[in-house]
Amino acid sequence: MDARTTGIVAYITWIGLVIALVAGDKEGAKFHLNQALVIFLFSLLSAIPCVGWLWAVFMVVCWVMGLIAAINEEEKPVPLIGGITLIK
Repeated sequence: MDARTTGIVAYITWIGLVIALVAGDKEGAKFHLNQALVIFLFSLLSAIPCVGWLWAVFMVVCWVMGLIAAINEEEKPVPLIGGITLIK
């Protein structure tokens, strides 16, 4: 897979993230792989009662912003959590 396809697949589901990490262009799509991983991990916080549904809405917005950036081949970090780097 090329870098654009790898970036798009990384945002689809957690299975897509694993496939993108294993079979995709890691160097070309490293930014989007990192963003998708951070969004996935922080979306687990939506299980917190009362505040979780607001966090879930925010995570969906971040997911859409990341997916659109991957489609347009841009490296725009998502708000609030975009500066976190897990994949180097």
